[in-house]
Amino acid sequence: MLSGLIGDMPTILAMILQPDTSSIHGPTSEEFVRILLRWSHFVAGVVWIGMLYFFNLVNVPLMKKLDGPTKKIVVPELMPRALWYFRWGAVATVLAGLAYFAMYIVKSNAHNANASGWAWLGIWLVVVLVLYAILYAVLQNINNGTVIAVIVAVLVLVLAGAVLYLFPKADNKMFSIGTGGGLGMWMLLNVWGIIWPAQKRIIAATAAGTPPPADLPRKAFLASRTNAWLSLPMLFFMGTSHGDYIILGSK
Repeated sequence: MLSGLIGDMPTILAMILQPDTSSIHGPTSEEFVRILLRWSHFVAGVVWIGMLYFFNLVNVPLMKKLDGPTKKIVVPELMPRALWYFRWGAVATVLAGLAYFAMYIVKSNAHNANASGWAWLGIWLVVVLVLYAILYAVLQNINNGTVIAVIVAVLVLVLAGAVLYLFPKADNKMFSIGTGGGLGMWMLLNVWGIIWPAQKRIIAATAAGTPPPADLPRKAFLASRTNAWLSLPMLFFMGTSHGDYIILGSK
């Protein structure tokens, strides 16, 4: 065996020094944009969802144990910085994901169905925003977490059903990302429409040593907890768009 290996050394060295590069090529400009969008989406998503879980799993229990003077020191130092990464991570995640969805998923699916990509994207956005308007009203007017959870679950099912109904000729990527991406849009709108405005006022009140308006912490908590639960089906649908099995439609 050793003698055979020694005898093959010239061939092995030739392969190392002069590899066959006929099957190797760099990405085209279009492929590079696609790679960049997906990579940006993943990295920003890790930051956003990581901060979301930090708030729900670590920060909320911690704040319940801190007294007023300690909160006055900790909150103004911790929360503005954490919320900066949280809200801008959300923006970067959704913008990169939306660009990828529009340029590569919606466009190809609409083309295969002899439809307009812009029309499909517009329809999808209208459905997502109309359903979010319902979610926003629920979070602003209902204080019961169980009731909110039931309504949110129904809205998720309605979104999935709407994507199935409105785009019957779409493939699995369109179905899965259309549903998961819609949930991501809801989460982004919760961040900027409810959580951040409430947290700004809470931080300012805590720094001044005065209690914030009674309803603000509860609203911020319910919106954040809603996002934490929404992240589970959102990540599930994003995973099924690239998985080894098909959950909706065909490849």
